[in-house]
Amino acid sequence: MKIAVPTYNGEIFQHFGSCPEFTIFSVSEDGFLDVDIISNTGSGHGALLQVLYENEINVLLCGGIGGGARNGLAQLGIRLFPGITGNALEAVTALLNGTLTYDPDFSCGHHHHDHEDGEGCHCGHHDHHHEHGDDCHCHH
Repeated sequence: MKIAVPTYNGEIFQHFGSCPEFTIFSVSEDGFLDVDIISNTGSGHGALLQVLYENEINVLLCGGIGGGARNGLAQLGIRLFPGITGNALEAVTALLNGTLTYDPDFSCGHHHHDHEDGEGCHCGHHDHHHEHGDDCHCHH
């Protein structure tokens, strides 16, 4: 099984559509086999779904994720665990132990964001506050 987590410095990145990298955990019945980090060179959920497909991902653990990405994951047969925060390795370990806390209804829509250092959000239909640059690519 291959588990992907959108990350930044080992922590779960909270905006799927603009994540800087994926940490990929390859898991066997006996535990972890390998951990790889794949830099994201595209933006938006379409490009990211392609990366997941090309890397044969079975499961995605993430923070916020929009409806378009959810639909794309379902079409690819990738199981989704949204609404997760914290360390990626700890989240994957909790998933494997059956103790992962997540919110199946958590999405990246209809909520407020506080972006620091000009992080761009590529989500739709919600309010934003950008402290260091207004580089949001939302479509209200």
